[in-house]
Amino acid sequence: MTNKPLLSNNSLLTNILIFDSGIGGLSIADEVTQVMPHHPIVYIADNRLYPYGIQTDDALLTRAKTLFPALESHYQPAVIIIACNSASTLILDEVRAITRTPIIGVVPAIKPAADITQTGKIGLLATKGTISRQYTLDLITEFASQHEITKIGSDVLVSQAERKLHGHTIEKTLIEKELVQIISNATIDTVILGCTHFPLIKQEIQNILGNRIHLIDSGEAIARRAAHILSASNQQIPATSPSPTHTFIFTADNNQIDKLTPALHARGFFTIKIGNH
Repeated sequence: MTNKPLLSNNSLLTNILIFDSGIGGLSIADEVTQVMPHHPIVYIADNRLYPYGIQTDDALLTRAKTLFPALESHYQPAVIIIACNSASTLILDEVRAITRTPIIGVVPAIKPAADITQTGKIGLLATKGTISRQYTLDLITEFASQHEITKIGSDVLVSQAERKLHGHTIEKTLIEKELVQIISNATIDTVILGCTHFPLIKQEIQNILGNRIHLIDSGEAIARRAAHILSASNQQIPATSPSPTHTFIFTADNNQIDKLTPALHARGFFTIKIGNH
């Protein structure tokens, strides 16, 4: 691990800043690097307030007001991705109002799910905060009002995704218990992974639910949106550029960094730091 002063303002002028409370946003980073393999990423894990899914609305809004202007000023990113459904469904408008950088929020893929379901029965897996937020309910009203949505708020699936990236064994029985409402409902044919942690255990979820279930998340669409913004502003890195070294920054001490290092290195995050945000 490298624990040095944070990057200077001029070191990565066209980086993509990916923000989450923990490591769930790595699923978004995976999609971004698929679409733009030569573009540098600065990943901010706000573990000082982890997990966002259990924080109060006031706590998240207060954190956003102080944190995002500082991140924008320090890193001068070309685009900021709030890679957390719990945060995006609450603070997205607030962050856009206090920053100048294009902001992309990650919200549950309600519309795509409504478009592809054949039975009209959809499962929504998310954190407890996300499934109860008005933003999510408005998405359902706007795009899936004629469909039946089974909402499951699960912090257990978040912890299982974290376990996987820390190199621990997934506890399959716990995942099965969280998915029992979907398993027992033969009419559900589409399930939304409404937390960025969940694509990290997508194969494990698919194995439990079986191939009759179509799993959908927002990752690929977010990556395409980021590429469009960078292309429009002429900030996309040429395909001939060497593969970048990404930077991963925790906002507070984390005694699990050594266990996370293999997963981060596998994704090109070779600079891992503790920040002061």
